[in-house]
Amino acid sequence: MQVTDNTAVSIHYTLTDDTGAEIDSTVGEEPLVYLHGKGNIISGLEKALNDKKVGDKFNVRIEPIDAYGELSDEMVQVVSKEMFDGIDTLEVGMQFHADVNTGSGVITITKIDGNDITIDGNHPMAGQALNFDVEVVAVRPATKDEAAHGHIHGAGCHH
Repeated sequence: MQVTDNTAVSIHYTLTDDTGAEIDSTVGEEPLVYLHGKGNIISGLEKALNDKKVGDKFNVRIEPIDAYGELSDEMVQVVSKEMFDGIDTLEVGMQFHADVNTGSGVITITKIDGNDITIDGNHPMAGQALNFDVEVVAVRPATKDEAAHGHIHGAGCHH
């Protein structure tokens, strides 16, 4: 069976940046399982998996536009320390869930200058090309419920 829309796909992957540094990997762990065609993984990787089948192994470089997007200066802003009322200690690198201009997201504190706090709403991997070494380990038709809900059902799912 080939990877097409509404198939449950299991892959092992190793993700590296352009320097070869490993960012993430499922090798030696449970594979990533997702519902193909529903945007559950980055678009570039999903496109690269189209028509693959069990046993296929491949390497693919995903440009930022098809991964987590380009860096956007509009996602960086300076806010008052008062925006973090109730938090005793603020440090560079701290992350918070917040409403950003694209919806709900994560902001990261990148600079602290007195009462001025610089926050960045870009995804931490925005602006980066991502390199995947992928192996397709399973493909099956999605169940009707999975297709209707837009994701795979399994351990930890509340459907």
